[in-house]
Amino acid sequence: MDKTQDIISLLEEYNQTHIIDLLNKLEGEKKQELIDQINNIDFHQIMELYDNTKKEIEIKENKIEAISYFDKEKLSRDQKEKWDEIGRKTIQNGEYAVITMAGGQGTRLGHTGPKGTFKLDVYGKGKYLFEILTENLKEANKKYDTTIPWYIMTSKENNKETVEFLEKNNYFGYDKNNVTIFVQNEMPLINTEGKLLISKDYKIKEASDGNGGTYSSLRSSGCLADMKEKGIKWIFVGGVDNVLLKMVDVTLLGMTKDLGFKIASKSVVKANPHEKVGAFCKINGHPKIIEYAELPEKMAEEVDENGELRYGESNIMCHLYTIDAFEKISNETLIYHSAFKKNSYLDENMKEIIPESPNCYKFESFIFDAFEFFDDMGILRVKREEEFAPVKNKEGADSPKTAKELYEKYWNKLKNN
Repeated sequence: MDKTQDIISLLEEYNQTHIIDLLNKLEGEKKQELIDQINNIDFHQIMELYDNTKKEIEIKENKIEAISYFDKEKLSRDQKEKWDEIGRKTIQNGEYAVITMAGGQGTRLGHTGPKGTFKLDVYGKGKYLFEILTENLKEANKKYDTTIPWYIMTSKENNKETVEFLEKNNYFGYDKNNVTIFVQNEMPLINTEGKLLISKDYKIKEASDGNGGTYSSLRSSGCLADMKEKGIKWIFVGGVDNVLLKMVDVTLLGMTKDLGFKIASKSVVKANPHEKVGAFCKINGHPKIIEYAELPEKMAEEVDENGELRYGESNIMCHLYTIDAFEKISNETLIYHSAFKKNSYLDENMKEIIPESPNCYKFESFIFDAFEFFDDMGILRVKREEEFAPVKNKEGADSPKTAKELYEKYWNKLKNN
């Protein structure tokens, strides 16, 4: 039976007849590309997610509890030395790899191009975000006499530009043989009538599936198998936009390994009980990050016996996993969250429409939704001014201005000590 007929039947079943019209108009390579794309889409899943956008969200009764953590500043000297030694040996044995999530564009910063190619105005001449991360890794390599394998996750949207940028800048002196770039998976965009959008390159329009896609993308790209072949046992994941991110922390690694955790994260204490950040906790006995809007006001203000906020450990996107835990998650299906977005598309006359208001749903999963697959996790509290200076907004909080100040202050202090 003709494969095209199978595809047409599939599209009819899911009420996507506008794509059949497009298929009939295309020929040769373009037609084959669309067929290949359709074959890779889970239409049942997409329609289920679309149906969920019309349902009322059920508020389930959740048992929220505090989660225990270690404060890096308050560790005894013996404890810290023990954990640092365990971490150091693991890194020197070549069992540690780093993933940088770099799939985003710098739109919110007013920057055209991948976010990692944004130049932060530090010390007069400026440094690119990728350059800052590379310096961080090179310093660790020198300190621990090794070369840590570095995996960079891009998106289909920014992969070409990212590769060209890193090539042009010679990977900022990092050994190119130890850098692997892989592309994040995508999910189709769907409009309010349940129709998939068509892009101007005559394909179904897709967008990256959120930072939770890191797990399955590492596996489907072959990078997880590559890590196993290299003997990697620990994976660190962080974003491209935190200029004080410490991707190699022997204390975090030693703590996690010594205490037998399969996953761990760093946290910084909330600036105040109502700071708009996600906080670590346990929900129904499993680790989770609770969004600030979901945490009842009374609980947000609760303090423990030491006068510390009970729910004060906020997420700074700094996560560590055993490779087995990472693989386990990569085979699970994470919850998808829907966001109502504005996206251009081709109408039935193949004319590009640029909407003025949101017109479609984008589905994405969050990296921390995987924590609940485990009974517990390690949390290491660190100092905000030493480890968290994100570049997210053009102005105000978490902007290039605040990141520059924090970055320069941190390095000046280090030089003067």
